[in-house]
Amino acid sequence: MKVVTLNPTLEACVETQAKRLFNQTASQLLKSPENLTLQEQLETLRLFLERVDFRKLRAESEMILLEGKKVVFTVWREGNQVNWKMHT
Repeated sequence: MKVVTLNPTLEACVETQAKRLFNQTASQLLKSPENLTLQEQLETLRLFLERVDFRKLRAESEMILLEGKKVVFTVWREGNQVNWKMHT
């Protein structure tokens, strides 16, 4: 199980961070297509981007960020199910 960590800021929300990491991972995977870790990370991010309500996540995380606190999201996949947890 590959756990992906996302660190949103007020300048780049969790969705933006996930899209950036997805694109970086896809680019790396083109150079190393046999890399199973990158394949799993890409699939985890794809499911996260497709299935999560980012409006809700932004609202929750931005309130914490505005208080000056740090927010970290951990995202993981179990089969075809994506899971996430927000940590402060």
